[in-house]
Amino acid sequence: MEFFENINPVVQGLLATLFTWAITALGAAVVFFFRDVNKKVLNIMLGFGAGVMIAASFWSLLAPAIELCGELGKSQWVLPALGFVTGGLFMIVADKLLDKSSFVTAAAGKSASLKRSILLVSAVTLHNIPEGMAVGVAFGGAAMGVPGSTLMGAGILAVGIGLQNFPEGASVALPLRREGYSRLKSFLYGQASGLVEPIAAVIGVVAAMAMREILPFLLSFSAGAMISVVSAELIPESINSNKNLSVLGIVMGFLVMMILDVALG
Repeated sequence: MEFFENINPVVQGLLATLFTWAITALGAAVVFFFRDVNKKVLNIMLGFGAGVMIAASFWSLLAPAIELCGELGKSQWVLPALGFVTGGLFMIVADKLLDKSSFVTAAAGKSASLKRSILLVSAVTLHNIPEGMAVGVAFGGAAMGVPGSTLMGAGILAVGIGLQNFPEGASVALPLRREGYSRLKSFLYGQASGLVEPIAAVIGVVAAMAMREILPFLLSFSAGAMISVVSAELIPESINSNKNLSVLGIVMGFLVMMILDVALG
């Protein structure tokens, strides 16, 4: 842990999101062994990841944004509120544009099932961008000494995102395999959906460290984007087969993130 604390924050963010990408690849790798996996297990993991991300949105992103505004002598609600709303709207608009994308229609041709698969790959990839950026901004905030931002909190956020990346990787690779893609191609597309996270994380760390004045906006933007992803994708997906297991996962994920962030942060 001491080694990790002493390395450059950009490298910290990169390593953390290489971990989240590796978990995505691990999830996609189930295509080599199964045509399907136990949905209950995947739903608990999705729920747990969603709970961690909800808690992290406040303790690792919004709360530090509010505290930093106070330290900078700014209104403690204007920038955080603006960033939060902008992050949520960004994901909603991006989803709408993706649904109407002529590229998706052209690539799928007349195959409705193939179109669904392309949309799935594109949607998961799109949603991984704010997740990677959130990790990067969290590490950048910790490096800048932002009140409430800690290395521990940023690390826990990366772990939570990694956990929900496992079912995401499987949810991309397995449908492609059912479409007739080879196991190798299905795996490659599944793991590729997580490659944007390290890129987004590096951008997030650099932006957070270079622009302290707008760091509250960046932190709250990441929080809004994550809440949007959790609400629109993770929770609806996780309650498909067993709502109670999903709720249990969400509660446990939130509880673990809260305890670790407050007690150890």
